[in-house]
Amino acid sequence: MAKKRESQIVMLDHSKAKVELLEKYLQKYLSIISNDGFTEKINLFDLFCGEGIYENGGEGSPIVTLRVLKDLHFINKAKSKITPKVDLVFNDTDTTKIEKLKQIISEKKLHYEDFGKLNYRCKDYKEIVEKLSVYINGLKNEKAFVFIDPYGYKEIRASEIKALLASKKSEVLLFLPTQFMYRFDEKGTPQALIEILEELVDIKNWKATNSVYAFIEQFNNALREYLGKGFFVDTFTIQKDESTVYCLFFFSSHIRGFEKMLETKWEIDQDHGKGWSYEKTGDLFSTIKTNYLEEKLLSFISEKEKPFNGEVYEFALSLGFLPKHVTEIFNSLQDDDKIEVLSQTNGKVRRKAFYISYDNYKNDFKKVYFKIK
Repeated sequence: MAKKRESQIVMLDHSKAKVELLEKYLQKYLSIISNDGFTEKINLFDLFCGEGIYENGGEGSPIVTLRVLKDLHFINKAKSKITPKVDLVFNDTDTTKIEKLKQIISEKKLHYEDFGKLNYRCKDYKEIVEKLSVYINGLKNEKAFVFIDPYGYKEIRASEIKALLASKKSEVLLFLPTQFMYRFDEKGTPQALIEILEELVDIKNWKATNSVYAFIEQFNNALREYLGKGFFVDTFTIQKDESTVYCLFFFSSHIRGFEKMLETKWEIDQDHGKGWSYEKTGDLFSTIKTNYLEEKLLSFISEKEKPFNGEVYEFALSLGFLPKHVTEIFNSLQDDDKIEVLSQTNGKVRRKAFYISYDNYKNDFKKVYFKIK
């Protein structure tokens, strides 16, 4: 039997960050989906679930998922709201881990029958992911969320993610040890990485990078290009130490889900450019953050004849920013008389009214447009 890595026994800080992102996003995701008036059932899949609790007491993805579900159920019950059934599948190739997980869930009373079905599997990833895509694509008034946290990266293929997303009824959160992928890329691409990349790009055009962040950006761009229009891809990097960086990749076909993931990222990481403080003057770091989005927005608006509010909303999200960030910048630009907001008939619009939100994107995509003065 292969010796277990420390990260499989003890919950390290980067694993805590990973699980925290999952937890906070599921809180938003389950709340929205359970109250959309359409979805009859939610399906959650954890394909490398592990045994649930690490030796140092850290709680892994299945335990956190169940706690979120349990909290939502009782919150809705207190408000006399009905929570759709949530079926869960916890899978791991190690039967010992599955048995330990079953025991923990039972002892802690983390699941009740009226939540939905709870299923355990001991299947190989390749076997389960192929069947899973067929199952998800056959769903009617149901949604699915898939968490993939592999013990490495050799088995992962972009075509499998694409198949899971094909019906536009699912979202996928994928964790990859990008630091190790990058190290190979830097030293000479191994066959395992070549097989992943050649699905995405002409391998001859893949450029070796000089940093793991550059590798992640190039890989993320390749994924976006591969999935095509109608799908959103975003990343959340986790730095274990000065030389080790991992990355979570989020995939969705729904812009609302994409926005909620961005909200989750900003809630967790208020540093390193993911926090927000719009100041015209300030330290060098805040100025850099501010100028980036402002510059992009001004360029986007100037290049279009009538850049409508719905387009600006989508553009800002594609850059990793939220509607509130756009609003702060537009407020400042309007105060400085640098931007004009017009209605379809070129009529004046109430000051500070920019209509940058999902509701306006959905119902009033062309409510107003913007013009640089």
